[in-house]
Amino acid sequence: MCSTCGCGQPDGAGTRLTVVHGHDHEHSHDDHEHAAGHGHGHGHEDGSGHGHGHEAGAAHEHGRGHGVEKVIAEPETRTVLLEQEILAKNDGLAAANRHSLVERGISAVNLMSSPGSGKTTLLEHTIRAVGDRRQALVIEGDQETLYDAERIRATGSKVVQINTGAGCHLDAQMMSSGLAELDPPDGSLVFVENVGNLVCPALFDLGEAARVVIISVTEGADKPAKYPYMFRTADLVLLNKIDLLPYVDFDVELCLSLIARIKPDAKILQVSATKGDGMDAWYDWLAKL
Repeated sequence: MCSTCGCGQPDGAGTRLTVVHGHDHEHSHDDHEHAAGHGHGHGHEDGSGHGHGHEAGAAHEHGRGHGVEKVIAEPETRTVLLEQEILAKNDGLAAANRHSLVERGISAVNLMSSPGSGKTTLLEHTIRAVGDRRQALVIEGDQETLYDAERIRATGSKVVQINTGAGCHLDAQMMSSGLAELDPPDGSLVFVENVGNLVCPALFDLGEAARVVIISVTEGADKPAKYPYMFRTADLVLLNKIDLLPYVDFDVELCLSLIARIKPDAKILQVSATKGDGMDAWYDWLAKL
């Protein structure tokens, strides 16, 4: 169990890393039925692993080597007594990640938000918009499923899914493992879609170049006051889904004032990833990384 926030398991135990791609594999369900579409992870003879999904009821066969998902860290039984020890270890790994990324001219952007804020939609549009200028790749973080990773793969971007099991955040070791599998080229742009919540992801440095917090107008305008650390550590705040403002009870001025109270020099952009409003300013900000 994570001793910092009470979630997850020690040192990535139970964490699964899957390289998502689109080629077909045959596999069967002789011993069970599926009521819904789902993803599969499987391994290859060279030791790599990846996954793919299918719709509910789709006919398919299982072949040799399926059902194997690559575990990026083996369980350990060591008990960690001090929160500081966990964070110190994480910070050391994050520093190594950052040094490696900077040396290769790779910019990593850590996207953090509550679930449903529109991170994946924002990424889909961003990858398509900036892809002709700078290759964009993605590390996806979710407790379970490959759903978001499949959406990213559909854009043509290379993506690695990290499923954290009971964990509610990515850490520097997961980032390191994800980068090793993703193998981003020099000069590229790596987006990290962190596990959705406004608490734990802010505590763990991944070695990223920038942190972006996304809040949508379908959430409460008081979120910055409730979760100040998340907004205090942000390099940029995106207020998303502004096209829905005529239909929701969201006090923009209150939200902006609360963010300013927490971080007076906060950079804030109002966008609609779905409709495109304000997205050019977001792309301009990314171009400066």
